[in-house]
Amino acid sequence: MKVAVVGVTGLVGGVMCKVLEEHQFPVTTFIPVASERSVGKTVSFMGKEYTVVGMEEAVALRPDIALFSAGGSTSLEWAPRFAAAGATVIDNSSAWRMDPDKKLVVPEINAHLLTTEDKIIANPNCSTIQLVMALAPLHRRYHMRRVVVSTYQSFTGTGMKAVKQYQLEKKGFEPQKDEMAYHYPIFENCIPQCDVFLSNDYTKEEMKLVNETRKIIGDDSIGVTATAVRVPVHGGHSESVNIEFDKPFDVAEVKHILRETPGVVVLDDPAQYQYPMPMFAKDRDEVFVGRIRRDESIDNGLNLWVVADNLRKGAATNAVQIAAYLVANKLVGQHAATPA
Repeated sequence: MKVAVVGVTGLVGGVMCKVLEEHQFPVTTFIPVASERSVGKTVSFMGKEYTVVGMEEAVALRPDIALFSAGGSTSLEWAPRFAAAGATVIDNSSAWRMDPDKKLVVPEINAHLLTTEDKIIANPNCSTIQLVMALAPLHRRYHMRRVVVSTYQSFTGTGMKAVKQYQLEKKGFEPQKDEMAYHYPIFENCIPQCDVFLSNDYTKEEMKLVNETRKIIGDDSIGVTATAVRVPVHGGHSESVNIEFDKPFDVAEVKHILRETPGVVVLDDPAQYQYPMPMFAKDRDEVFVGRIRRDESIDNGLNLWVVADNLRKGAATNAVQIAAYLVANKLVGQHAATPA
């Protein structure tokens, strides 16, 4: 299995390599790929050193799977070229997510929709992945009418520049303007803006939560509204989630459903001060759910607190899990099954 990691020198690219190692993914040929300015650098994978190659050379090497985390414009240009060379591309950017011809996949929810014809597969937004992991099983049981989500997102989700800005500020230095990933300091601050503002005064991140949630769950009737906030936190994103269901529910049954959901860990014991936090989620692949309680202000209302490592399940782990599903079901490689 030839596997390329495109954007290998970036924050998510590095975690993709780590997750491939930890999950013992069957890599026979590893192809580290990055932009021209990183070509010739070396990266470590499975105890060996590899030289980073450029896009053209990577395409010529004809990987079976290409894990992309190199930005939207790069993906729009190069993902089709990798696909044309026979690779199945799993893309972590927003480039293909809302393309009606591309699958937007969280393996525990909708990987069964994939076939050999899917040569470019979209990896959802980090905050959407952890959200739908909790929502999807509850929607199947009670049918959601409306979801209100407020996010508390780690600065690591912005990338290396944000990490460097945070580190400089933490040390007491004032970053230069070109060193700032945000318009304001992130250390000891909360910024109610994730990504750019759109014409409706929501940010792009907030609208990703709206549109991607509906697409993954497969129900455009769900009302979703979001406020996304950047916080000075390592380890992961947190979300306060309020749900209004069509059907009545029992809180004990809700907890049981979530406990039985693969990839979800229920951490919910207020008497013992047990609830999800980024410090528990860091370097973990699971989505943690707690503070599970009835919303007493409306009928059929429920509150949840959802936490996950945004670089792992929110990005790298989800992509590797998609790749593992493709391999397990013989949807990639020379022995790929005939499409259903």
